[in-house]
Amino acid sequence: MSAEFDRFVGEYDELLKDPVREYFAPGSTFFVTRKLELLLETLGRLGLDTRKATWLDVGCGQGHLLRAGRSHFARVVGCDVSAGMMRDIADLDVVAQTDPHRVPFDDQSVDLVTTVCIYHHVDRPAWPRLTADIRRVLRPGGVFVMIEHNPINPVVQLIIRRTPVDEHAHLLTAAAARRAMRDAEFDVRATRYFLYVPEHLYRWGRFVERALEAVPMGGQYMVVGLKR
Repeated sequence: MSAEFDRFVGEYDELLKDPVREYFAPGSTFFVTRKLELLLETLGRLGLDTRKATWLDVGCGQGHLLRAGRSHFARVVGCDVSAGMMRDIADLDVVAQTDPHRVPFDDQSVDLVTTVCIYHHVDRPAWPRLTADIRRVLRPGGVFVMIEHNPINPVVQLIIRRTPVDEHAHLLTAAAARRAMRDAEFDVRATRYFLYVPEHLYRWGRFVERALEAVPMGGQYMVVGLKR
């Protein structure tokens, strides 16, 4: 996986471009903002005080999400299997993940772990090992948030088929994500679907996203697990 993403360095953002995706939201800012909004709202519901929390983003890539959210947390850290993807993020505390199935952080050292569109690049037989290792680095009561593309949405399927960086992707349903968490002894607390409303309508259509978050047709979903 590291070699696959290293070869995209320098043109990653360009390779993500798709006419349908660009209509929904040009660039990546809106997608990052929506994820962060949903993440902070969900953590608030769980009673996690982010101002005292350490957040680890596994598969942080170019660090867009960490950079957008770091002011809300006591500490943010990241790791990625692609050193090339992280080469321009000296402003963030990130380390190389030399083993794609092992997180390079100490036991019980963080309060929140996120993986954003990472599992669909991981071979299914390796999910248990990776998920168990994510559990290892979380403190008791820590939160694991998995965000993935929704394969039930036909537009998502179309975009993924046309995106070079997802050439070898195998999308997983929210049900599969929940099973992976439960198999690793996480207490699954929530599943939320989002990215129903394009950027140019979102200001007036926020209520639509909220109303439909339990309907499995959003462009992406978030599954939330708690370490028992």
